[in-house]
Amino acid sequence: MAVYVQVQTTVESAEEGAALARSITEARLAACVQISGPITSVYWWQGEIEEAEERQLFIKTTADRLTALEEHIKARHGYDTPEIIVVPIIAGSADYLRWVAEETRHPEVAP
Repeated sequence: MAVYVQVQTTVESAEEGAALARSITEARLAACVQISGPITSVYWWQGEIEEAEERQLFIKTTADRLTALEEHIKARHGYDTPEIIVVPIIAGSADYLRWVAEETRHPEVAP
């Protein structure tokens, strides 16, 4: 049985969020990407406290797609050190989780 996860990342703008969400979904690295925001982030960067308006992406996928998803995000992200946090989904609707597994199946794997 698949292990399901939600991956979180943040981006600078709505446009960057939409482009990243679309590329992740088109690559079948996620069944769904939700974009939330704007949010305000306060964080340390290069010895200084920074504050920025960002968008947060919530990416629903399976654990076996994580390595490819992380590489995809890093290759297309505007930040030097993008947030990539993985949260396990310990329970959920069986129908929804089955859909996540089906939509993130490797393209070369037949149903």
